[in-house]
Amino acid sequence: MAEKKVIVERRPVQNARSGASARPGSAGTGSRTSPPVRRETAQTGAKTEKAPSPAVSEEVEKTARKLLAQREKRRKRILVAAILVAIGSVVYLGAYSYYEYRTSHTYQMLSNVRERERGSDSGSVSPSQTATEDPVEIHYTDGQTIAANVLPEYEDLLKYNKKLIGWLKIADTNIDYPVMQTDDNEYYLTHNLKQEYDKNGSIFMDTACDVLKPSTNFILYGHHMRSGNMFGNLTKYEKESYWEKHKLITFDTIYEHGTYEVMYVFRSHVYAADEIAFKYYQFIDCNGEVEFASNMEEMAKMSLYDTGVTATYGDRLLTLSTCDYEEAEGRFVVVAKRIGD
Repeated sequence: MAEKKVIVERRPVQNARSGASARPGSAGTGSRTSPPVRRETAQTGAKTEKAPSPAVSEEVEKTARKLLAQREKRRKRILVAAILVAIGSVVYLGAYSYYEYRTSHTYQMLSNVRERERGSDSGSVSPSQTATEDPVEIHYTDGQTIAANVLPEYEDLLKYNKKLIGWLKIADTNIDYPVMQTDDNEYYLTHNLKQEYDKNGSIFMDTACDVLKPSTNFILYGHHMRSGNMFGNLTKYEKESYWEKHKLITFDTIYEHGTYEVMYVFRSHVYAADEIAFKYYQFIDCNGEVEFASNMEEMAKMSLYDTGVTATYGDRLLTLSTCDYEEAEGRFVVVAKRIGD
C-alpha cells in the first residue's frame, strides 16, 4: 500500500486596511487566520512505466506466435503417434486372433483325421490297424538299416509333412498335437505342420532323439503360449492336485503307440556350455545303469513333489519341456516313463 504524507501549510492573511500580514495570535482589529490547507502526495516508490515501442511489441508477438506454432506441432506429432499405436494394436490383435484361430482349426482337423483312422475315440486299435504292410527303411550313417512300419492313423498325416514323427496327447487338456522332428531344432519354433509361418510353432522332438533304435529319453519342446496353446498349460503340473488328475500321457511315434506315467516335475534353466550341472536337455541316450541312476537321482531332488513313480535302467522316458518365466532362460519340465502301449 502506498504511504500518504500529509503536509499542513498555513498562509498569512493580509489586513484588509493595511495589507500587513497578521501572525497567528496577534492582536488587531479585523485580523483573521485562514484555515490550514491540506495537501496529500502519494509516495509509491514505483517508477513510471513507459509504453513499449512498436518494434518491441512486434518482436514479442512474433515470439508468441512461434511458441504457439511449436506447441501445435508437438500436439499433432503426439496425436499422429497415438493413432499409429492404436492402428498397430488393432493390426497386432487381428493377426494374433487369426493365428490363434488358424492354429486351433488346423490341429483340430488333424486330430480328427488321426482319430478317424484309429477307428475309435477311445484310442483302442483294431487288429487291422497295427501297421502298414510295406515297411519304411531308415538308413543310418554308420551303415545300419532299420525297417519299420508306419501306423495306419499316421499315413494320411504324413502326406501333409514327412517330418511328422508322432502325436502327443494328455486327456482332458488342450495338449493334443502332432510332433515334428527335423535336423534343425529352431525351425519348428515358428512353423506348423503345414510348414506355414506360425508364431505358435509346433511341438517337436529334439533332433538328437531316435524313435527307432530307440533313445532312452524322448525330449519334446513346445512354446509356453499365454493363450494356452502348445505347452502353455504344462506349468499347471506345478500343483500336485493337477498331477493327480493328469498322471498319464499318450505319446505315439508314427511306428508304435505309447502310454507314459508322470514321474518328475521340476524347474530348471539353460546352463552355460562350460557350467558343470545336471542338464536335463542333454540326457537323451544313457551309457549304463550307473549313469541312468545318477540322472534319476538328480531329477528326483529337483522334483516339486513326490509322485511315488520311479524308473530303472532299461525304462524308456518322455520329457516335456517349455519356457518358464520364473527366471531368465528358465524351463519347466515334466518327465514320464513308459508303462505300455
